[in-house]
Parts: sequence; structure tokens; C-alpha cells
Amino acid sequence: MNIVVLVKQVPEIALIKVDEAANQVVLPAGPGILNPFDEYALEEGQRLREKLGGTCVVMSVGTERTESALRDCLALGADDAYLLTDNLFAGSDQQAIARILAAGLKKLGNYHLILAGKQAVDSDASQVPAAVAANLDLPQALFVKKVESASEEKITVYRTTEEGYDVVEMALPAVVSVVKEINEPRLPSLKGKMAAKKKTIIKWSASDLGITGDHIGANSGTTTLKVSTPPPRAKGEMITGDSPEQIADTLFKKLRENQVI
Repeated sequence: MNIVVLVKQVPEIALIKVDEAANQVVLPAGPGILNPFDEYALEEGQRLREKLGGTCVVMSVGTERTESALRDCLALGADDAYLLTDNLFAGSDQQAIARILAAGLKKLGNYHLILAGKQAVDSDASQVPAAVAANLDLPQALFVKKVESASEEKITVYRTTEEGYDVVEMALPAVVSVVKEINEPRLPSLKGKMAAKKKTIIKWSASDLGITGDHIGANSGTTTLKVSTPPPRAKGEMITGDSPEQIADTLFKKLRENQVI
């Protein structure tokens, strides 16, 4: 089974600042980190490769800074890393990123399964996996917590829902996004880290992918109107009483007043 894991380099969230005067998010200067949810997708891809044979490669849209996250993936055991990079891609929104990834996947070809984390921790949009599937006209299952069975022809997964989960069987190729409950990611070995430093990252530009500037980068469909820090959380209210029953009764009345229950 040939597996492609879509990954993203994200900034360290604690170091992000908001410049409200300039109406922009100020990212930290460091190289960033591999999106934590993508680690679970990579781990699941490697487990499937170890069970079924084949390859497990990673693909990302980014800049030279993204190489750091891709080398982390190689250190964890990915077979190859593909970086889709071009000045035309700068400023792409999630839908544009999905179009770029879809073009990269078409160029790569010969894959059975596309895996991704359920969301990136910087935008929390959860749009890219579904949009990639739509661009490639592939079946999809999002927020998957378990792969029940898999072959080169089909896969059966547990897709989480608000009520529990659905059991979904899909013909391959298909797109699957995963939640962190699916596994426990491995740590990189010293041998893996050393090998990752020597590995060549394969880079494809817009011309390599046959992409023009339409609907990507500065021509993406999303416009940012305002950037601001979240408002401070309101101070909580302490409920007191002479007995647990009285406290519970007061709490119940307040919840009813605020139409919570």
C-alpha cells in the first residue's frame, strides 16, 4: 500500500502575537514545528506500511522553513518528503492549499491512501483534507479514530460523531483525516535523525505542478477583515449555600435563567 501523509509546519502557538494596529498576526522567527495532529496521521501511515508493505511519504506546501518539519517526518520513518514551494503560493488560504496539494498528488500518482491530521493548530479550520478529496473527486472519511481493516482495494474506519462513531467502508484511493485517539506516535531514533539530515527533500514549483496564479496565493478567495486578540474570559461566579442541596438548587435556577437547560 502506497500512502501519502499531508503535513504542515506550524508556528509555536504560545509565541504568536497579534498586532491589532497593523491588522495582522505576527509569527515567531523560529522554524516552527510539525503540526501535532499530523504526527498521528504519520504514525498511522507507518503502521499500515509495516503491516501491508509499500511506501509512506509526506507532502507539504510551504517555504524553505518547512524543511525542518519534513525532516522531522523523515526522522520518524517517512520514506520520502515532497515540498510544494513557490512564491506564487504565499498567502494561500485553506482552499488554495488544497488545490496545490491536489496538484502535487496528481503529479506523484500511484497512491492508495491519503492521510492527514484532523486540523492544523494554527488555523483550526479542518478544511484541507475534505477540500483535497473534493479536488481529486475521492471518497473521504474525516475525524477517524480507528482503522479497522485496510488493503490496496478498500479501507474500513471508525469515524467519530457527536453521538459516537460511524463504521465507514470506502474503496481506495481515498482521503482520511485522523484524531489523536487513533494511536500513540513513536519517537524518532538517533539513526532516524542522522538519516533524515542526509535525505534529499523533493521540491516542486508551480510550473512543475502546472499551476498558475489563479485562485492561489494573493488571489485566494478568503479576505481577512480584522485581526484581534480574544476578549478576556469573564470572571466566574462562586455559588454558596448552607447545604449541598441549597447550592444545587441555586445552580439549577441560574442555569434555567440563562437558558442553559
